[in-house]
Amino acid sequence: MPKALDAIAALRGKWSGVTDRASLDQPAINVPAADLLAVLGFLKQEQGFDMLADVSGIDWSPGVSPRFTVVYHLLSTTDHEYVRVAVDCPSDTLPEVPSAVGLWQGANWHEREAFDMFGIRFSGHPDLRRILMWDGYPHFPLRKDFPLAGVDTLLPDLEVVAETKTNAIAAPMAGGPFVAASGGINMTNAEPRAKDESWNERRPKPGS
Repeated sequence: MPKALDAIAALRGKWSGVTDRASLDQPAINVPAADLLAVLGFLKQEQGFDMLADVSGIDWSPGVSPRFTVVYHLLSTTDHEYVRVAVDCPSDTLPEVPSAVGLWQGANWHEREAFDMFGIRFSGHPDLRRILMWDGYPHFPLRKDFPLAGVDTLLPDLEVVAETKTNAIAAPMAGGPFVAASGGINMTNAEPRAKDESWNERRPKPGS
């Protein structure tokens, strides 16, 4: 029997709330939020699923309950098998599940992205803040009620817009606008550079 199926059978014997989840590729289970960390810890420490490959969110749609689901993909680097773990957020208005950073440090940025894009919070996360959008951005771009054309947002940089009425919302200039010289120069030197790379200054330089 494949390792993942053995692991799921062992889970069912320990947690009655663990149920099979329909899947076209990897073995998958549903787990109650209250049992999430215990189940993830068991899969890592007892069943050899030592690598957290991905954490993602799902917004099924406003009016659907439960509305939000968090999905984890775990990999056994020994057996080269995956298992998918899904947990429904108990609240539709304030979606939240426990953070898995205590089990895998790599969960840090995955969870920040799910928070940024879906508004799903991860209790116990050491630094839960936006990772793609800027602090103060009032929307969650991957929610089903976010318009495909986006939402007009005031930006403070005069090269992005001709005039703004307020600078209350600061745009993340590390993601643009990009500046690059054109003409007969080496293409390496023409690589786009963000005007503001101050985010990089907070990190130690290699070799320092």
